[in-house]
Amino acid sequence: MSPWRLSVAPMIDWTDRHCRFFHRLITQRALLYTEMVNAGAIVYGGTERHLRFNAEEHPVALQLGGSEPERLAQAARLGEQWGYDEINLNCGCPSERVQRGAFGACLMAEPQLVADGVKAMLDVVSVPVTVKHRIGIDKEESYAFVRDFLGTVADAGCRVFIVHARNAWLKGLSPKENREIPPLRYEVVYQLKRDFPQLTIALNGGVTTDEQIATHLQHVDGVMVGREAYHRPWLMREWDTRFLGAASALHTTPDEVEAAMVDYMAREAAAHGTPWYAIARHMLGLHHGRRGARLWRQVWSDHKLKTLPAHEVWAIAKAHLEEVPVEA
Repeated sequence: MSPWRLSVAPMIDWTDRHCRFFHRLITQRALLYTEMVNAGAIVYGGTERHLRFNAEEHPVALQLGGSEPERLAQAARLGEQWGYDEINLNCGCPSERVQRGAFGACLMAEPQLVADGVKAMLDVVSVPVTVKHRIGIDKEESYAFVRDFLGTVADAGCRVFIVHARNAWLKGLSPKENREIPPLRYEVVYQLKRDFPQLTIALNGGVTTDEQIATHLQHVDGVMVGREAYHRPWLMREWDTRFLGAASALHTTPDEVEAAMVDYMAREAAAHGTPWYAIARHMLGLHHGRRGARLWRQVWSDHKLKTLPAHEVWAIAKAHLEEVPVEA
C-alpha cells in the first residue's frame, strides 16, 4: 500500500506539531505534513524551532519552501537528521508573500529550477523527495503545461507528486480565493496518472467525504485532504480501517481523543511552557455537529481562562456538552 494513499495537507499556521499530534490520535496511519517551512529559516538558525516534532507523529513529512538548490539541500539534510520520513517541495502556494521569496506556485514556470532543487535534495538524503504543485498557473489551462512540468521534475528523480487539482492565480486572488475560485479539474490529475503510470500521483483539492476519497482512489494512488480534515477532524476516524488496512482505530470516541489531548497539554506545559490555548485551537472542530459544541468551543477559546490548568478548563468545557439543552 502506498505511503501516500491518504494524507493531511500542509497548511500554514495550522499543521504545527500540536495539530499533528492531535490528528495522530484519530488516524494512526495517514501521512501528516508540516506547514511549509522556509528552507532558509531552517538553515540559518531556526533549526530546532522549525523541526522539533513528537515521535508519535510518524509517518510525518517536512514541507520546504525555497528555490535555491544548495539551500534546499541543506534544509533537506537537516530534516532527515531530525527524523522526518519525507521531504516535500512546495510548488503550489499562490500567496504573493511566498512569490516574493521566489517559491511556491510561481516555480511551476521554472520546471528546470525545480528539477535542480529536487536533484540537489536527492543527492544528500535517503528519504523520499516529493513535490506538491498545482495543475497550472494563472489562466493557463493547457494540459501540456503541467504534463511537461511533471515530466521535467520526474527526470531529475522525483517519483511522487501531490497535485492540487486547481490552477494557482498568481495575481488578483487571495490564498483563500485561490482555494475556491479556480475550478477543480480532477480529470487533469487522472490524466497525469495515465500518462505517468510509473509515478505515484496523489490528488488534492476539494475533498470533503470518504465517498469522494474512494472515488478518487479508483484513478490515482493517493488523496490528500486539507481544510476539511482540520475543521471536521472526526472525518478521519474511519480512514485507518476503511482505506489503510488497520484492524481498529486507536480511539473510538471524540471524548477519548479530547482526554488524550488534555494530558498532552499538561505534558507540554511542564516540558516546554506551552500554554494550553496554543494547542486547544487545533481541536475546536472535534465535536462538530454535537449538541453543546458551540459552548464547548467558546470555553476552549476563552483567554480569560488561560491561567487555569488544562484539566480544569476541560472540566468546564465538557460540562456544556453534557448539559446544554437540545435547542442550543
